[in-house]
Amino acid sequence: MKVVILTAMDKELSLVLNILENPKEDTIDGNKIYRGKSGIHEVILAKCGIGKVNAAVKTFSIISHERPELVINSGVAGGAGLPVGATLVADKVAYDDVWCGTGTEFGQADGCPLFFSPHQIVIDKAKECLKDANIHYGLICSGDTFISSPEEIAFIRSKFPQVKAVDMESASIAQVCFLTNTPFSIVRVVSDTPGEGENISQYKDFWKTAPEKTFETVKALINNLDL
Repeated sequence: MKVVILTAMDKELSLVLNILENPKEDTIDGNKIYRGKSGIHEVILAKCGIGKVNAAVKTFSIISHERPELVINSGVAGGAGLPVGATLVADKVAYDDVWCGTGTEFGQADGCPLFFSPHQIVIDKAKECLKDANIHYGLICSGDTFISSPEEIAFIRSKFPQVKAVDMESASIAQVCFLTNTPFSIVRVVSDTPGEGENISQYKDFWKTAPEKTFETVKALINNLDL
């Protein structure tokens, strides 16, 4: 199976790169990628950049060139009820900063469902093979703002009470995958807890001690897939 793994930042990419066997550099549309193996699967790892537009452009570019059977978005997220270090395998994805006017629901992109649905087979496999008590399942919301205040997280919760984490890329990656009929999965590690103390300091401290084993969740998941 051909799998694409996308991260937003170099710091995330460097951690995920450790799960690839004999990675080799390549380019797609002038952007650096890494090709390698994880178990029996062919893996392409790339940085998509921070924010919805960056993520959407890079996702569409790689899907167009590589036609992967699965896209996985991995990296960090802000926790909305989850503690630092928890891993979220998303079972729903939505925008937290989109409203297209009368006749649509808040968070719903034009021509799309309110919630994008990650590949159920991957979720089921995660529940089967990932036994760590710190693995969680639920909704992740995305918008073009680094969420840092109690007011911001309260607003998102007012629209999506079931939200478990927030980030800036997952929903746009999910939308591109929805539009191209490409299965996807979102696996994020909580780096900070917006609205619960000084989350910017939490975020900075997380990178000083970020355990690589948290990102090996992705490796364990890939190596147990038999799609």
